[in-house]
Amino acid sequence: QVQLVESGGGLVQSGGSLRLSCAASGSITSLNTMGWYRRAPGKQRDLVATVTTLNTTSYADSVKGRFTVSRDNARNTVFLQMNSLKPEDTAVYYCYLFQSYRNYWGQGTQVTVPQ
Repeated sequence: QVQLVESGGGLVQSGGSLRLSCAASGSITSLNTMGWYRRAPGKQRDLVATVTTLNTTSYADSVKGRFTVSRDNARNTVFLQMNSLKPEDTAVYYCYLFQSYRNYWGQGTQVTVPQ
């Protein structure tokens, strides 16, 4: 099976930076999409950013220019560099993998940006 393990969340002041990492293990195909979603308090889970094995990226409008998604295919790891963080970025961030028509999710990591 597939496992996703996230790291790097925490508390950071407004305007600060954080870097999230997610390592995938198990049966990982050579073509897939990895990325990040987030769920803010009282809201649904929304796309943040994704990147394919061919390094095609996609971002939510709210994070464009501030967040950068990248990956290391050799280590099946995806990263999210978050700069200029805002209080509205406070959420649980979930790692995501899509392959062979299936979605896989990490357990989530909390990012908190106080007012």
